[in-house]
This record gives sequence, structure tokens and C-alpha cells, in this order.
Amino acid sequence: MRFPKLIPSGALAALALALGSTAQAHMPYLLPTLFDVGKGDHVTVTSAFGEDAFVPEIGMKDAPFHFIKPDGTRGEVGKPTYLRDLTIFEADLSAEGTYRLTSGQRLGRMGKMYWVGGKWIIAGEDGAPPAGSREVAVQSTTLAEAYVTRGAASSGALRPIGTALEVQAITHPGEISAGSDAKFRLLFDGKPLADTEVTLFRATGNYDGKKIVGTVKSDAQGNFALHPSDAGVYLILVRHRTEAPAGSATPYRSYTYTLAFDAA
Repeated sequence: MRFPKLIPSGALAALALALGSTAQAHMPYLLPTLFDVGKGDHVTVTSAFGEDAFVPEIGMKDAPFHFIKPDGTRGEVGKPTYLRDLTIFEADLSAEGTYRLTSGQRLGRMGKMYWVGGKWIIAGEDGAPPAGSREVAVQSTTLAEAYVTRGAASSGALRPIGTALEVQAITHPGEISAGSDAKFRLLFDGKPLADTEVTLFRATGNYDGKKIVGTVKSDAQGNFALHPSDAGVYLILVRHRTEAPAGSATPYRSYTYTLAFDAA
């Protein structure tokens, strides 16, 4: 897969400082070389932050990469290779079934956000805070995931982890097809997260200008459906800003979650 020209190297430092504080438009992702490895015994994965889906700009560092095996237990990935633009690692797939590849929860930089118009805005996203707006300290946390299947598909790795922001696949990721709805459930700390915006990006949109397939909101039970329009690779993006767990470095956190999948 070819990528558009990346940002100049001299801008990398400025971008790195922004990640986790002001440049919330950047999203994390994991991209396996294959989503269905057939009889293969491993998969290679790239990860990065970028403004566009699957276009690497900053390699993902300090992330606790790992995977969930088909039986629900944890597996460790090989030692990552850290490049400036992206990070690469391998995962051994020792048994048949579906695996959940994950960056793990990665804490980012601290910054400020303010409450206006019924929502939290990270300082720097939308100009200066209005006079008298409530401003609080916030830390970003990101989680990027993808599912890979070896042989027959299974559902053990699809069970929710139950912490922070995550998307539970109701339609098995290996069964998502172009032109059909794929069903998911949005959760926060294991409970349904209602009325939250979900955006679906398509990889081929980086070439034809149609990057976003659509935006939907989760219902009262956290359920939502997405409609991949054509065959290809897609990325689900969700953001949620709320109070941080007790004992955190800041009183609030800005959560970002992505899930990569392909539609046949």
C-alpha cells in the first residue's frame, strides 16, 4: 500500500509535543499485514499516530503492546522496532482462532481543556477558551486495536476487557462485508456508553478524497452500526473525555480508541 508524502522531518518534534495535548486530530492505529493469516503462524503489525487513517507520522512508543489469544489469555508480542514514523512488531499465533491485537492503554501528555457548548474542548483545538469558561487539567490516553484470525474464527478474544474506552465487536470482524451493516457496542469501564459520536474512516479515502464513510452515535445501550461502502480497510475512531480514575496525575482524561478491520 502506498502512502501520500509524509510531513517534513523538521516538523516531527512539534507534532510529537502536540500529541496528547493539543493536536487531538491525530489518531493512533494498529495495522496488521493480514487480517486473516490462513495457516500462517504469525502476523506483522505496524502502529503510529497520524492525521489520516493508516498514514504514519509519529511512531507509537511506550505502548504496552500485547494480544489476547483465542482462549482469552494474554500473549506477548516480539520486541518492537521503533522508527521515527512508525513502530513495527510481530505476534506469534500459535493456535487457531481469532486474536485481539492491542496497543494497551497508553498515557500521553498532559494539557488543559475547557467546557463550552455542552462538551469538553482541548485547549488549542478551537481557538482561545471563551471568557469565564471552566478549565481543567487533562491527560490523553490512547488504545488502538485490530483482530486477526488464523484458521477458523472464534469469539473468545472479542469479550470486553472492562476498563476505559473500548468497542466490542458484535459482528465478528472476520465476517464484515462491504455493503452490509457491521454491529458494535461502545463501552466505558465495561458499561454501555450512550450518545457518543463514532467515526468510520476508509484507507482508500486517502486517494479519492472520501476519507470518512460516516458518523453515527451510540444508542442508550451503547450499540451502533456502521456500513462499509466497499471492500477495503477501515478504522473506527471514538473519543471520550471525562473524569480520570482516582489517583491519576490529572483530574480528567481524554480517551481515544481505534479499531482497524477489513471488509471483504
